[in-house]
Amino acid sequence: MKITKLTTFIVPPRWCFLKVETDEGVTGWGEPVVEGRAHTVAAAVEELSDYLIGKDPRNIEDIWTVLYRGGFYRGGAIHMSALAGIDQALWDIKGKALGVSVSDLLGGQVRDKIRVYSWIGGDRPADTARAAKEAVARGFTAVKMNGTEELQFLDTFEKVDLALANVAAVRDAVGPNVGIGVDFHGRVHKPMAKVLMKELDPYKLMFIEEPVLSENYEALKELAPLTSTPIALGERLFSRWDFKRVLSEGYVDIIQPDASHAGGITETRKIANMAEAYDVALALHCPLGPIALAACLQLDAVCYNAFIQEQSLGIHYNESNDLLDYIKDPRVFDYDKGFVKIPNGPGLGIEINEEYVIERAAIGHRWRNPIWRHADGSFAEW
Repeated sequence: MKITKLTTFIVPPRWCFLKVETDEGVTGWGEPVVEGRAHTVAAAVEELSDYLIGKDPRNIEDIWTVLYRGGFYRGGAIHMSALAGIDQALWDIKGKALGVSVSDLLGGQVRDKIRVYSWIGGDRPADTARAAKEAVARGFTAVKMNGTEELQFLDTFEKVDLALANVAAVRDAVGPNVGIGVDFHGRVHKPMAKVLMKELDPYKLMFIEEPVLSENYEALKELAPLTSTPIALGERLFSRWDFKRVLSEGYVDIIQPDASHAGGITETRKIANMAEAYDVALALHCPLGPIALAACLQLDAVCYNAFIQEQSLGIHYNESNDLLDYIKDPRVFDYDKGFVKIPNGPGLGIEINEEYVIERAAIGHRWRNPIWRHADGSFAEW
């Protein structure tokens, strides 16, 4: 079997899909994207395709190694996301060629379903209590919300009180037994994180996500002792080598690599296994499309330390298209009582509606995250 063609599709609301074709008629799909940099990642896929044409797609480990190591410069969001989408498509091809799921190829399932959470609110926390109640009414047993608006290095207690009031309203709305993740989204610098993490403890959160940016990881040495709430991060880390320090120093309880950013199924599985050795939980990042979610679920099926899965159904970014629009049978993502079943069809377990992908790719997107500024005019982290 030989790879004959790679085609990328920029589709709404903010995704990039990849189709990999072979000379035996078996095709695979991946989702290589960085939110707001979809066209850049598509260009990186095209550059990497020079090596791929004519190669046997079933030699996944060797292809991954060459695409990672063979260009001299390596790592980072664009390179690893392009590699991720290619890797997903190769696993999809191999599974389809053999008539088995990716999780079967990876050794078989340790679970047949996984708990999922629903995003509530938008970029700025507002009316999250109502959204949380609606999510619980739809069967979700866990939700995640942005914790704050923009914060200066040192900001007012008025903003702290507002953040606490939003979380308190959600907790009151859903009761004591629904999991609540609070995402600081990298908007919070160390001085304010000290305040917020201590003040949030009484609300018994499921986790606090990205209490500081990953590049400021050393701050967690001071922050972790201030709270009993589990700390999660990792969506902006892209390889084993990025996670090595995070795991070895021991201040993180949950890692959140993204299978469309962190080198695909091959690399994300290795990251997850590293975390298991440190008794750290796995909650894969995935505010993306159906191919990315399918790849994550195949990993959740085989990673013992996976405990919950992010998914984008109804997320505030999905304005023109939603998670289920691009697959032929939406029932493959079977949501029930706060869980989603692992797709068990061949490959990634989903069938892409290629005609609709082509139709929507004609429209495409130029999604960009907002640019925020503080009251003094300086840039504010989104």
